[in-house]
Amino acid sequence: MRELTYLEAVREAMSQEMRSNEDVFILGEDIGVYGGAFGVTRGMIEEFGPERIRNTPISEAAISGTAIGAALTGMRPILELQFSDFITIAMDNMVNQAAKLRYMYGGEGKVPMVLRTPAGSGTGAAAQHSQSLEAWMTHVPGLKVVQPSTAYDAKGLLKAAIDDDNPVVFYEHKLCYRTKSDVPEEAYSIPLGKADIKRKGSDVTIVATAYMVHKSLQAAAELEKEGIDVEVVDPRTLVPLDEETIIESVKKTGKLIVVHEAVKRGGFGGEIASVIAESEAFDYLDAPIKRLAGKAVPIPYNPELEKAAVPQVQDIIEAVKETIKGV
Repeated sequence: MRELTYLEAVREAMSQEMRSNEDVFILGEDIGVYGGAFGVTRGMIEEFGPERIRNTPISEAAISGTAIGAALTGMRPILELQFSDFITIAMDNMVNQAAKLRYMYGGEGKVPMVLRTPAGSGTGAAAQHSQSLEAWMTHVPGLKVVQPSTAYDAKGLLKAAIDDDNPVVFYEHKLCYRTKSDVPEEAYSIPLGKADIKRKGSDVTIVATAYMVHKSLQAAAELEKEGIDVEVVDPRTLVPLDEETIIESVKKTGKLIVVHEAVKRGGFGGEIASVIAESEAFDYLDAPIKRLAGKAVPIPYNPELEKAAVPQVQDIIEAVKETIKGV
């Protein structure tokens, strides 16, 4: 093992897949010499050339449509959207074409493609470049939705996504890009639909996604000083969702807090809460389920207001203490 940043792990996963499978290629805006909006593909054009690292016009509709067509002919395209906010321009292609075609063709056709896109706030990119819209995509049958929080998970899940015969939306939180973890040099795959317990605990379960996993772990470290033992569960993939791991954790602790950056109203935290409400774990609850999420406001440009719009470590600490008290 050696330590890689999340960004480096994503790049390594794509490079290894491209070396082993000539059907894999990447397309997107400024991904060639420039290396993409966040530098994820930097240096790849020198190894793979412009035929497989394909710069595109500034048109998310064109990029996604091209990827779908390539996937239907047997290629395995990886398209990069510069910001997840721009998936709005690709929605018709993703929702009405990529997600539907395998079903409409009776399984005779398949759409093995990955849409990678940076998401989330924390970089001062303001209202149109900082949203967390993953819940939209989870509502569409036919799409798989992945949201890794660590470099190790990002590499293994991206390989699984590229190898999958279905369209996968792969969210990369911008603040995760510089985080580091131990990552094997060899290629490896993490099954889609398998959660990971990032920290074992006995007093309360936190189910957190993306960068909120890191904030939850920081909160858990602080709460440990006060004798509160927090378990942190990272679903890693929202579709398919590993309900069993979440249910078993809640049965053990009797308490659940869901933490995500996306706006609370309509956020995926409601789905996780309903999983518990409709399962045997509900009978084990000894406190109300809490959802800690973004406020229903556009992400502000002002740094302090930007922080106030999404959960912070102290917010998680206070939510845990309230839950422990049964509030």
